[in-house]
Amino acid sequence: MYTIGNGGPRSAMQENIDIRISSTEPLVTPDALASKYPVSAELTQRILESRTLVNEIIQGKDQRLLAIVGPCSIHDPQAALEYAQRLRGLADEVADKMYIVMRTYFEKPRTIGGWKGLILDPKLDGSYDIQQGIATARKLLIDITTLGVPVGCEMLDPIVPQYIDEMLSWCSIGARTTESQTHRTLASGMSVAVGFKNSTSGECNTAVNAIKSARESAAFIGVSKQGNLAIYHTTGNDCGHLILRGGDHAPNYYEEEIEVAASLMQDLALKPAILIDCSHANSRKDPRRQRRVLRAVVDQVVWGHQEIRGFMLESNLHSGCQVIPENPADLAYGVSITDGCLGWEETVEAVRRAYATLSKGK
Repeated sequence: MYTIGNGGPRSAMQENIDIRISSTEPLVTPDALASKYPVSAELTQRILESRTLVNEIIQGKDQRLLAIVGPCSIHDPQAALEYAQRLRGLADEVADKMYIVMRTYFEKPRTIGGWKGLILDPKLDGSYDIQQGIATARKLLIDITTLGVPVGCEMLDPIVPQYIDEMLSWCSIGARTTESQTHRTLASGMSVAVGFKNSTSGECNTAVNAIKSARESAAFIGVSKQGNLAIYHTTGNDCGHLILRGGDHAPNYYEEEIEVAASLMQDLALKPAILIDCSHANSRKDPRRQRRVLRAVVDQVVWGHQEIRGFMLESNLHSGCQVIPENPADLAYGVSITDGCLGWEETVEAVRRAYATLSKGK
């Protein structure tokens, strides 16, 4: 493919090609990056075991709650690794009632504009050093899983999984992409359980339809580990589940909304499996309200709502959020640069209270 950035003159036949492309550059292949940052046989086995546990929770075979806990987005690998080290201890403490997976989101969908995540813009300055970003993400996932902490990501770019999927134990499809056929087909071939979020309006039909669609075998065009175009044929994903994140007009973590969502799944012959996102519209973007949502979720579990398979918490080393300054070096350490998060102490308190309630009630 001809590109504007190659320095050569255009021919008459090339005047309608890549009109708005300023330059291109080769991207390291998944295989090459995996050679630089390999996953050991021991770590692979540990990840496979973690995937099995997540799948069994989603399918109702394991009665523990799946807890997706971590930063709204990761921008600082050092802070993320410190967070993972702390999370490991908390996960061990509550392991008989919850299975904790660290939220490790590297891609951020945007309604209008803003920072698009560590993979696309690791320097936080609009330079889009994707080569560095994708290498940083892979290395960090290896470092975190080596600590014994399973990880989960949101899948946004359909090529990115080829670089990081072997470390994942869980993944999600966001509210803005759940309706995308590309992402439904991608989910049908993912090696992990996939959660689909309800739309930003709060409507759940789209996500339930996506779960049903992803259960079917499909085919899609992708990039192989060697960097070649390839056709992938999928078997379908039987561990799809619904994530309730609230909507524009109201939260949807209350008992009535969960019953409606479960009914929608049953109408499509799907066994209800629901995670509650304690953040986003369910918390009305106030990170402190996540604790309120979690209390309501755990109470419903104790009262027998078995369709609730887990929850999500946005949490960081320190509470709140911050705007990216002109000089990214001036960022406060351990504070989110996207949605506001619970601080570590608040997270520990919330999870421990939830654990105590589950221990008394089940």
